Amino acid sequence: MHLIGVTGGIATGKSTVSDFIARNGFTVLDGDLIAREVVQPGMPALEKMKQAFGQDVILPDGSLDRQAVGDMIFNDEEKRRILNAIVHPAIYRMFFVKCLQCLWKREQLVFLDLPLLFESGSMIPFLSKIIVVSCSEQVQQERLMRRNNLSIQDARARISSQMSLSDKRNRADIVIDNSLTIESTREQVEESICSLKKQLVPSWRYYFLDGILVSLGSLCGWVIGLWF
Repeated sequence: MHLIGVTGGIATGKSTVSDFIARNGFTVLDGDLIAREVVQPGMPALEKMKQAFGQDVILPDGSLDRQAVGDMIFNDEEKRRILNAIVHPAIYRMFFVKCLQCLWKREQLVFLDLPLLFESGSMIPFLSKIIVVSCSEQVQQERLMRRNNLSIQDARARISSQMSLSDKRNRADIVIDNSLTIESTREQVEESICSLKKQLVPSWRYYFLDGILVSLGSLCGWVIGLWF
C-alpha cells in the first residue's frame, strides 16, 4: 500500500480535489474529520482536554466547545502546546488504525488529506508521493473572503500566517492548479491518479512486505483498541 499526501493552502480547493479522488474509487482519509473524531464524547483525548483545561471547554451535551478552545489557545503558546500534545498523538493513532484497515483490504493507493502536512512534518516520512493543490493568490484571496465573509485585510492575514504556496509547490511531487474551471481540476486529478498508478507499480518486495504487515495487523489488532 502506498500513502499519498494531499495538501495545499487555505481556500485553494483541497476538499474539491479530495472529493474527485474519492469519486475515482480511492479511500481519502481526511485529517480534519479524524481530528474531530478523536475528541468525540467518550474518547480519551476529550477527557484529557477536560482535565487540562477544565469544564469550560465542554458543552452541556458533553461535546467539545471548539470556539472556547480556539479562543483559549489563540494567544497562549503554552496552552496550544498542551493541546497539541493531547490531540496529535490521538490523531496519528487513528490514522494508523485506518491505514491498517485499508491495508487489510489490499488497497494499493490511499490518500491522506492533511492541511498542515508540511507545517507539522510528522507524516511526510510515511508518504510515497505528495500532491499540492494550488491556485493564484488572487483566486485564493477572493475564495477565502467569500467563504468566510472576511475583509481583504483579514483574508490576507490568514493567508500570510501559513507556509507560502510557492514553498509548498516546490516540495510537491504533483501540483494541481485549481485556479481554473472545475472541469480542469477534475481532469488534472484523473491525470495525477493515472501517473501515480504508473509510478507506483507494485514489485515482489511490495507484496512481500504487504503480506507481513497484514499478518502483523491481524495479530496486533487487539492492542490498537487499547489506545482509545
